[in-house]
Amino acid sequence: MKNQIKTILFLGVLSAILIGFGGLLGRGWVVGFTLLAVAMNFVAYFWSDRIVLRMHRAQPVSETQAPRLYAIVRDLSMRAEIPMPRVFVIPDAQPNAFATGRNPAHGVVAVTDGILQLLTERELRGVLAHELAHIKNRDILVSTIAAAVAGAISFIGNMLQWTAIFGGGGDDDAPNPLAALVLAIVAPIAATLVQLGISRSREFLADETGARICGDPEALASALEKLEYAAHRVAPMTGAPATASLFIVNPFSGTRGAFVSLFSTHPAMAERIKRLRGMQLVRYAA
Repeated sequence: MKNQIKTILFLGVLSAILIGFGGLLGRGWVVGFTLLAVAMNFVAYFWSDRIVLRMHRAQPVSETQAPRLYAIVRDLSMRAEIPMPRVFVIPDAQPNAFATGRNPAHGVVAVTDGILQLLTERELRGVLAHELAHIKNRDILVSTIAAAVAGAISFIGNMLQWTAIFGGGGDDDAPNPLAALVLAIVAPIAATLVQLGISRSREFLADETGARICGDPEALASALEKLEYAAHRVAPMTGAPATASLFIVNPFSGTRGAFVSLFSTHPAMAERIKRLRGMQLVRYAA
């Protein structure tokens, strides 16, 4: 519930930034740029699963080809009360996994060869429960809404920068060029940080939901420890870094400082593990 509330607050902040731009440019501009961002994300919402799967060379597998993987996914899907998602395997040595699909009826779970080799069956259940939690919580829908609003802010910010630099709108209601330039630079950065904050909140929520689905918080905590260790030692995955937020751990990560972590798509791993083990303690205390 805490992470759901945080997501709603983040979306509210994004909306406030967009409305602030409206005060500078006028309603017509904001509506136009918002519609453009929504159109772009409409395409991403309906076809992003195919794009991402192709980008990472993911291949569909049958139950005959991967009986153990199918058995785990089927059992966890029943526990999560969602339809059985399609199952894919990515031919990559780095241990990782992601889920996509615009709703539970179109869910997709993809795992790498590396994760199948690294984790025990118990740990793999924890990871797959986390991915099914993303599908159950409709995180693709939430991230698409956030991207649409943040995209509109970025578009308007770019336009405002050029307007402030070269001048525009000679009437008395035109925004102060200096104020417009400052806002044009600061607002898109703020929108990006808020959007990343939404992504991190959804990861925490997926950890919590996934732990409840499989009934074993320690399984996911143990898996995350192994995945974090491997992420810094196994070669980064092939593919676009823009897809990093989909994966359970950042597949393009390296050693990061505090400033860089501010722009991370994922929460600090130590905090994720701490929260999961806190759930385990509560479970045994009950």
